[in-house]
Formats: sequence, structure tokens, C-alpha cells
Amino acid sequence: MSELTTIVRPYAKAVFDLAIEKGELDQWSEMLYFAAEVSCNEVISDYIGGMHSISKLADLFICVCGEQLNEFGQNLVRIMAENNRLKMIPEMYIQFMALRHNYEKQVDVYVFSAIVLDSAQLDAIARKLEVRLARNIRLDCSVDETLIAGVVIRVGDLVIDNSVSGSIRRLKDTLQS
Repeated sequence: MSELTTIVRPYAKAVFDLAIEKGELDQWSEMLYFAAEVSCNEVISDYIGGMHSISKLADLFICVCGEQLNEFGQNLVRIMAENNRLKMIPEMYIQFMALRHNYEKQVDVYVFSAIVLDSAQLDAIARKLEVRLARNIRLDCSVDETLIAGVVIRVGDLVIDNSVSGSIRRLKDTLQS
């Protein structure tokens, strides 16, 4: 996987730099997302893996994407086809979005709670995390009834466990030491 990341990084960085230069971050996000979905399609994926001419492969991919790709997106597909990298578009999309989130100082926060949280509770969590992390927060919330009560917040490698089950687990570990 790290080899794939290393191979795709220059493409993602170049596309990101172009998107910033042109002021088209949203458009490039949409184009790359669509192209990633196309490359994951079973029929297209099999076709990409087959022995076809580069120009036919690029033309088919561009034809399937239709108006979703502008001229720069089409050029990207041609370059990736020439370098036998069309299957790597999903990874490139992931890296592009990571660059975008870093640029926009955004972070995805996963909130697991024992019950559905109301908007006031979610706003309070978002405000506190924005201050702590100095980033714009995007919350992704889900219910986990095994928590008994409270919340678990995950931001990358950071985990904040304010759940009853987490407190019980910590108490158990303390008593056993």
C-alpha cells in the first residue's frame, strides 16, 4: 500500500496545485470522485486490466465519464492511461482530498454516542474541538449502544473516550494493576 501511495502522490499533488491555481477545488473534487467511481466499476476495471491500446483505453474512460471531466480532467486521464495508472485513481482521489482538508484546515471527527445527540450537543462538541485542534470540524456521528452512556470521539489517531464503558474499562485496569 505504501508503494501505491508513493506512486500516486505526485499526481495528487500536481492536480491539487492546479486546482488551487485555477480556484477549482470543488470541481476537481467532483471530477476525481467520479473518475474514481468509474475506475472501480467492475466492467471498466476489467477493461483497464486488459491488453488494450493506451489511446483506446483513455478514450473509453473519457467517454464513460462524459461531461463530468473538463479538458484538464481528460488530460489527466490520458496521462494516467499512458503511465498505466488508471486503476490508481481512487487512491489519488483519497490523497487529493487529504491535501484539500489540510489546506482548508478541515478534519473529520467521528463521534460515537450511546444515544442520538441533539444539535446543541453536537455544536458544543464541534466548538470545543475547533479550539483544541485549531481546525474546522466535520462531524460524522453514529450511535453505539455498547457505550452505555457518554461519547467516544475519534480524530485520526486521537481518541477521547468519555463513555461509561470506557470508564469501567479504565477502572478495571487500575484495579488489576
